[in-house]
Amino acid sequence: MKIAIVMPLAEQRGGSELLLWQLIRYGNNTGVDWLTIFLENGSMLSQFQSWGIETYLVSAGRLREFHRFIPTVTQIASIVRKSGADMLFSWMGKAHLYSSLAAKMAGIPSLWYQHGMPTSQNWMDSIVTMLPARGILACSKAGGEAQTRMLPLRPVRVVYPGADLDRFDFNRLSSPKEMRRKLGLPNHGPLIGIVGRLQRWKGMHVLVEAMPRILESYPDSHCVVVGGKHDLEPDYEDFLKEQIKVLGVDTKVTLAGLQRNVPEWMQAMDIIVHASDNEPFGIVIIEAMALGKPIVAGDTGGPTEIVTDEVNGLLAPYGNSDALASAILRYLDNPEFAHRVGLAARGSTDDFSVQAYVRNFIKAIDDLLMIS
Repeated sequence: MKIAIVMPLAEQRGGSELLLWQLIRYGNNTGVDWLTIFLENGSMLSQFQSWGIETYLVSAGRLREFHRFIPTVTQIASIVRKSGADMLFSWMGKAHLYSSLAAKMAGIPSLWYQHGMPTSQNWMDSIVTMLPARGILACSKAGGEAQTRMLPLRPVRVVYPGADLDRFDFNRLSSPKEMRRKLGLPNHGPLIGIVGRLQRWKGMHVLVEAMPRILESYPDSHCVVVGGKHDLEPDYEDFLKEQIKVLGVDTKVTLAGLQRNVPEWMQAMDIIVHASDNEPFGIVIIEAMALGKPIVAGDTGGPTEIVTDEVNGLLAPYGNSDALASAILRYLDNPEFAHRVGLAARGSTDDFSVQAYVRNFIKAIDDLLMIS
């Protein structure tokens, strides 16, 4: 089977891009011939080409550039027709705006990936759902259930994302103490961390708000935020800096910016927080669990399908800094509990490997293509 994938983005900025990277990187010897079409130029395009993947660039421009829409659709249809692709898969909803029509022109079925938590109030979700598709993949049951509330109904299959468990194997990394020294982080006291793009819905500000209460009991605590600016919210970093200043925690919170050696930063942390609002999945949670870290995650959306409260992690409501502080303090007050949770977390990751993700992705595609 030959699967053509249309991807709007060509730089690895978040989890959706990482998933495609993993699928192509680990999708060899699966009986699938991969073809990728990027709608912008960037490092992922050149990387896929270096791996020998049949890869094309179709410069779509911005959606508001209406004059480029039909030429983009026509180019995509021409590529998949000439390549002999059996189906056209849109990696994001935006890609399906082009791919749905291109698949019709090429005479092949189309599917697309719902990476978020769709709502009828979002015009993009509504329009993309209305376009013809053989089916939709969702990254969690919560995301799938949200998609089934959109009209018209489309067949939905859940495929959990996977983490590179080898990359986040604690046995392959230096000790947390050594990592702190290497990264220039405080050598003493609890280190509480959060990893993600700097966007409000990711909840970095909630952790910052929780820090004064944590510092009351553990004055040698420190917080580190790992993540770079996002194009959609370029002012959020400045908001965080002002919040840190107003709360008087300037010396207790480090904004580390975008980092490529994320496993090392996470290994340095004692407690990892995932404070996103209605998170579709939360791959950082799996990565933290693989490292055996006690985690605090949101109590809605995808994290509830990964974390069993008080067994392999703790759950706290989004936006509630007091509840988040209480969860963190529970770990700090009871190191034995934190250790036990971390061990349970480490044993909960086998079903979320990259290899399992690739297998489940292909199986879901096969299943949806059987639907007439």
